[in-house]
Order: sequence, then C-alpha cells, then structure tokens
Amino acid sequence: MTRQASGGRADPAERAGGAAVAGLLLAAGAGSRLGTPKALVEFRGERLVDRGVRLLADGGCDPVIVVLGAALVPVPEAEVVANPDWATGMGSSLRAGLRALPGRAGAVVVALADQPLVGPAAVRRLIGAFAAGASVAAASYGGAPRNPVLIAREHVAEVAALAVADAGARPFLRSRPDLVTLVPCDDVGDPADVDTAEDLLSLEQKDPGRPAS
Repeated sequence: MTRQASGGRADPAERAGGAAVAGLLLAAGAGSRLGTPKALVEFRGERLVDRGVRLLADGGCDPVIVVLGAALVPVPEAEVVANPDWATGMGSSLRAGLRALPGRAGAVVVALADQPLVGPAAVRRLIGAFAAGASVAAASYGGAPRNPVLIAREHVAEVAALAVADAGARPFLRSRPDLVTLVPCDDVGDPADVDTAEDLLSLEQKDPGRPAS
C-alpha cells in the first residue's frame, strides 16, 4: 500500500548524511508525432529540455543530468548523457542516466521533458519527503502517482533492472508499493504531457502563467 507524505521539512542533506539529491531528466525521444525531437520543442519560448533542467535545478537538485538520444545538443547547466539505444524505449534512457549518478547522490529525482507544466515545488516536496524518511516518493495528482519520482540510492539497481522497453520506473513502483510515498502536487502543476502539436497548443493555452513554484 502506498503512503501519503506527512509534509516533513527536514534538510535532505542531513537525512542523507550530506549526500546530494541529483536530478535526472529523460529527453531522448524522437517526438515522431511532433515531427521533431521533444527535447528541442519550444514551449513558451524555451526548449523543453531547458525547461526540464530548470524544473529540477529550481526544485533543489544538484547535479542535473540529461539523457539525450534522437537529438544531441548542448544543454547549459546540465551534464548530458548520450543514449545510443534511445530508440528501444525509455527504459534504456533511465538506465543510462542512473549509471551516470555521482557517488555523492543519496537519491535522484527523475522527470520527463515532455511535461512542461510540472512545477519545481513538486520536486521540492519530493526532496522533503526523502528528508522525512521516504526512500521512494512519487508526485501524485488526483490521488494517482505520476511524475516526477524520487528514488533513494539503495533502490537504484533494482529500478534499473526492471526498466525495459518503454517502461521507466513504473515496473519498480508497481512491484514495491509498500515503499512508495505519494506526495500530492495538484496545486503546483499539471502532469499532462506533450505528444502532438495539438497537445502543445492545448497546454500553451491551458495555463497562461508558469506553474506554481
């Protein structure tokens, strides 16, 4: 059974013995229905990959790692990891990013580049849940777990082993529901994703301002 976050605000560095919480942005897809790699799609004048990096950095992650595949481009303020197997699905990108985690990272927050209305407050809440003792935490909207997701270092190997084809962390979350703390984020963003030009237009119009931070 998943647990609900209690809203603890302890320092995550203190909880993790001084370890950092890294950010991992998955942005390797080709965006076939958009006609261009999702990382390069512009949303409100900003590439989705840059918006995702800002989400994680503003939320408190350090360092921020970006996994690219269909398009290999410089990404300021982030460490870029190239996934040559990106076409096999999200699983290979997640594995590539997890392999790149620095040793000082006690946990990692995994986010997707195609969810531009997720707010940095969601990331901060996940880190707060980790500080309060959660080893796995998922942002929830309407009571359902979505993204981003925080995974403590001790679970990274198991997450990677279960990440196959187009499945990312979901197989692990489903196999270990007892570990998952749900962190309500309805008031700080929207997990809707961008798959088509219509999606992009709809999200552009959905919220004229930036998601709450």
